[in-house]
Amino acid sequence: MIFCISLIMLLLAGGNSSSPNSLSQEEERIFQYIDGHQDEFVQNLAGWVAVESDSIQPHLRAEVTRMVKIAAASLQDLGASVMLRDTGIQQLPSGQNISLPPVILAKLGEDPLKPTVCFYGHVDVMPAKIQDGWKTSPYNLTEIDGNLFGRGTTDDKGPVLAWINAVKTFKALNIEIPVNIKFLIEGMEEAGSIGLEELVEKEKEHFFSDVNYIVISDNIWLSTTKPALTYGTRGNACFSVQVECGEKDLHSGSVGGIVHEAMSDLIALLDSLVNSCGHILVPGIYDDVAPLTEEEKKQYELIEFDLKEYKASIGVKEIIYDTKEEIFSHLWRLPSLSIHGIEGAFYEPGIKTVIPSRVIGKFSIRQVPHMDLSKMECQVKRYLERIFSKRKSSNKLTVSMEMGAKPWVANINDPQYEAAKKAIQKVFNQDPDMIRDGATIPIARMFQDITKKSVMMFPIGAADDGEHSQKEKISRSNYINGIKVFASFLLEISKLHKTLQEAPSLKTMT
Repeated sequence: MIFCISLIMLLLAGGNSSSPNSLSQEEERIFQYIDGHQDEFVQNLAGWVAVESDSIQPHLRAEVTRMVKIAAASLQDLGASVMLRDTGIQQLPSGQNISLPPVILAKLGEDPLKPTVCFYGHVDVMPAKIQDGWKTSPYNLTEIDGNLFGRGTTDDKGPVLAWINAVKTFKALNIEIPVNIKFLIEGMEEAGSIGLEELVEKEKEHFFSDVNYIVISDNIWLSTTKPALTYGTRGNACFSVQVECGEKDLHSGSVGGIVHEAMSDLIALLDSLVNSCGHILVPGIYDDVAPLTEEEKKQYELIEFDLKEYKASIGVKEIIYDTKEEIFSHLWRLPSLSIHGIEGAFYEPGIKTVIPSRVIGKFSIRQVPHMDLSKMECQVKRYLERIFSKRKSSNKLTVSMEMGAKPWVANINDPQYEAAKKAIQKVFNQDPDMIRDGATIPIARMFQDITKKSVMMFPIGAADDGEHSQKEKISRSNYINGIKVFASFLLEISKLHKTLQEAPSLKTMT
């Protein structure tokens, strides 16, 4: 009995006489092929970046659809069975209806003895114009000092192509793909993945029925040099605070000093939400926050973190906290409140001595387990109404939560995390940081809740890749090594899955 249990543990650990980082003959061939074809892979990315698949601006919707069809054709070239699923109509604020781009559902392989890995990615991008401050044309891939600049390079066209190129390498070398692989690729992620949740719900008993693992590659590392695997994200609740003081804008010289001004009320309300240390002042907001566990503290200790490098990567001189544990806790494990803007106020250069009749403040709260969205909404509304009442203003207050997304946490002991660690060790010769992401990626929680499958976030972008910025890039090294690590992951998850399937039979032998 002891012998069999020990054997199972040895197999799960990948026990053999060779180094854990040693490559198999298959991996050596695969990596050599990828290195030898890296210029081709970069040119593929250049072709994708050239498509202005901006999902935010309705007049570019045709480009988004074109990009989806280009991705679908790439999958068909691999021999995948591809479906383009319609997700309906989007109604714009103007009342106009436009078609949503189709969603790709593709599959390659149906071997019941192999695990099935489903990859999610998106091929739409945020808006980008040269006049926004780009030093290079955002839709013309430009290589500078080993970095590939262009909109979508790291978010998310580069990672999507890295997955496709990993599978392409198996096919080119006539090496059997060790898993069944499925792709779900959409074109509306930057605009909120409109229609996707309904599609996943419809497909949970069909497309997802035989899926074992879901992998998302749509975020970045904590470091500029060290790989990471992400096992959690914060949620997000977006609020608007509207204050109305009259039917029209007023002249500050004519009535200033005799009316309650909407802007003054709003500034006071926004100022009451959070202090200078980032602590949220809404009563009860921290009551349901899950405590930091000892296991998490140990994970924090293992993470290599250069504070100077981190500040440089986000472009600030100072941050509020000094220690690694404080920074990670406030970034990943505690809620934060950010004020984003004021609608209805004069914002152009110069002075306009007007009293706005109506202003709307916008802020969001990034929530963490086990905070409840509806409870938090009530807490925020009740608090702002109380602050407003103390001002004894005659103005009208309206507080609303415009949208809410829940946080997501995965089990870092799931087989696919172990397989990804092994792949990273082989490609990057180091263990990955196990991190959470302070941002919100609703798709992870949505997949987990609907499909009940294991979900993992597997980034290849570095901390300085500038997602959504005027300097978005991915390094050539990360892009090419990303192809390698995804290929290695497919081999590793196949072996580990097989070992886990055989483990029960080993136990029965005793």
